[in-house]
Formats: sequence, structure tokens, C-alpha cells
Amino acid sequence: MPANCWSLSNLIESPSFLLYVGAFLLLLGPLIVLHELGHYWMGRVFGVRALTFSVGMGKELWHRIDKRGTRWRIAAVPLGGYVLFAGDADATSKPDPALENASADELKGTFPGAPLWQRTLIVLAGPMANLLIAVAIIAAFALSFGVPSNPAIVGGFSENSPARAAGLQEGDRITRIDGSEIDGFQDLVTAVSIYPNTVVQVTIDRAGRTMSMPVKLSEQVIKDRFGNETRLGFMGVAGGAMERREIGAISAVGYGFTESVAIMRTMIIGLKQIIVGERSVKEMGGPIKIAKFSGEALTMGWLSFVQFAALISINLAFINLLPIPTLDGGHLAMYAAEAVRRKPLGVRSQEWAFRTGMAFMLAVAAFVTFNDLAGLFFP
Repeated sequence: MPANCWSLSNLIESPSFLLYVGAFLLLLGPLIVLHELGHYWMGRVFGVRALTFSVGMGKELWHRIDKRGTRWRIAAVPLGGYVLFAGDADATSKPDPALENASADELKGTFPGAPLWQRTLIVLAGPMANLLIAVAIIAAFALSFGVPSNPAIVGGFSENSPARAAGLQEGDRITRIDGSEIDGFQDLVTAVSIYPNTVVQVTIDRAGRTMSMPVKLSEQVIKDRFGNETRLGFMGVAGGAMERREIGAISAVGYGFTESVAIMRTMIIGLKQIIVGERSVKEMGGPIKIAKFSGEALTMGWLSFVQFAALISINLAFINLLPIPTLDGGHLAMYAAEAVRRKPLGVRSQEWAFRTGMAFMLAVAAFVTFNDLAGLFFP
């Protein structure tokens, strides 16, 4: 092969800018499309007309209008996408002011004309689609490779172990961390990793006797092969050799749901820690960091890349459920207010809410992009 000829394997063995961009688009593009398809299909169930389904943003490169009148388009910027329902003023699903005083017949088949519970389910369907994607991926891995089955029994201690200093002994079975049930050693690792330098309440079973004691976790900084650093809580206990247990399809789906919810709970805790100052804002990441991590995941093989896709899909579900106008969670918050008031918020109120939400999202996007660039050039 000539020296200037590159193959996909060359790119995968040596991460490059092109690989990062390609992996990022391969990761985020399908996840966003599936998110929007969740909205679209739920809208169809309730008879709400979709005027436009856009893959990407910006200038239109291609389109086709189907028999229902929906304009399916591919846009120039392969980031994002949206469904524009009848009655929406724009891609943020802001209601069209022209329909404020419309009759019931004029509102038929439009998004604002749908009952509150139907609008709620249509909006919720996007994040739920992302959550179900993650559940399916995790369930498929569980079905193919089994699930960790090591009991959370203390088999030994590391040097300067916080657990041993707190009074734990070999043979103790850890059953709860801060009230959360621990079924296996992997649950233990997950439960403590989010709390570096924090006191947690550990419940154990010692020879049939239940005991509880506070443990001040230490901090462990893990660096991967790409130089990425992660701060983790560290208890300093060792378990037995990793074992995996085969499970059936139904159990795998249940495992997928449990793990997905646990990951989302970890995200909530992490966000709270950043807000109150327990974690550095440098740990926040945006598109550049996602592109970097997706490229690195692809270099480790398709299984690692698909696992990372599950994590990002849960991230998308979580972010979209935040109660910020322009996001799905913002719409759900407005619907909650509508349920209490027994009438929708005024068009002007919604307009100001969307403007405020958009300004906030642009500010966050600018911040995380700066954060990503600073992390790349000044690690």
C-alpha cells in the first residue's frame, strides 16, 4: 500500500481529527434522530399532524413530502434535528400566536389543540426513546456477556483503606450505602465512585448482625490510556474475582432499566455536586469533549463505542428532562403549570420563557465549549 494511502484501520489505530468528527456524527446523529422519532410517532398516535421532520439544522440539502404532508428534510449542519407539528411557531415547539383565539375546529390536528395529557406524552416520548435505546443496548450486552454476580463481601483492604480505618473487617457483607441497597460488588463501586472525599453511611452484615458506620471516602484519580482523568470516591476494599452470571431476555431488560436509572441518578448527583461546588466545573463537557470521547471509544472497538452510545443516550434523556424552556423538560414544566391553573400560560408568558431558556442554553453552550477547548490546550 502506498505510504500516502490511509485505510479505516489506520485511522482507528491512530486517532485523528477526522476520526473524532466521524465518530461524533456517527454517535450523536442517530441518537438525535431516534429522539425526534419518539416525538413524531407519539404525535401520529394522537392524530397530531407533523409538518416537518428535519435531520440536521440549517440550509436544506434534500427533502421529500410523504402522503401525510410531512416534509422529511436533510439539512446542512448534521447536528440536531426537530419535528415541527401543526400549530408550532418554530422548531422549539413554541405555540403559534395566530392560533391563540382559534376555534376547536381550527385547532383540530394541531399540537396546541391536543389535550394536555396527549401533549405531555408527545413531549415525553423523545427522552423516553433515548432511555429505551440505552436499555436495549445494556440489555443486549447483559444477554450476550452476562451480568456481574460478585457479592459485596469484603475480601481484603488496600493500603490506607478508609473502610478499614472506619472499622470494617474481612468477611463483612456491605448491604447499603447511604440507604441505597447494594446487591453486588459492582453496585458498591458505582455507589461510592460519585462521592470522593465524602462521608457515607455504610450498612453491613457481620455474621448475621446488622451494623452501620460512617466511612470517610478518599479520592482516587484514574487516568485512562488517552490521558483523561476521572475523580472517584474510594473505599479501599477488595472483592473476589470478577464473575458473570447468564440471564434470560426478560431479566436482561429489567437489568437494562435498573442500570439506566442508576446512571441517570449518578448524573443528577454529579450535577448537584457541580452546582454546590463539590466538583469542579471543569468536569462539565460539551460537543468537543463528546467528540473526543466518542473517537477514543471507537479506537477501542465497536463494543466500546456502542457502550458509550448508551451512556450518551441516557445523557440526552437526562438533559432534555431538565426544566429549562426550549428543552422537553421546560415544556413539561409549563404543562404542570397548565394543569394547576386549568388553562395554558399566556402566549406572552411562554414567549418570555422561551427567550430566557434560549439565552440560558446559549450561555451554557458557550461555557462548555470554552471548557472543552481549555481542557484540550491547557490540561
